[in-house]
Amino acid sequence: MPLDLHAVTAAGSAAFALATPLRVRDLLALAVRESIGERAPHDKFQRSMVRTLAGLAAGDFTVDIDGRLFADGEAVVVCEGSVAVRFFISRGRRAGLELQP
Repeated sequence: MPLDLHAVTAAGSAAFALATPLRVRDLLALAVRESIGERAPHDKFQRSMVRTLAGLAAGDFTVDIDGRLFADGEAVVVCEGSVAVRFFISRGRRAGLELQP
């Protein structure tokens, strides 16, 4: 099930907010924070980010950002207003279940 991340904007500059270049890892940090909640402890956020970036680097999953697939946390994507971030598992087997591509 995809996780949609919305409202990626930059305060203070309307022009910057219209087309904001961000690294994929920065968008993943926003997605992780949204998924675990604002009140989650910082160490849980850090552990989640380490695992998320390691999983992305290992090819465990890819990230779809507004219809473009990314497999590198250092890649730059230009965001406009808000973005949809979705995670897709790359492997066909997880926890003994067969997943269809």
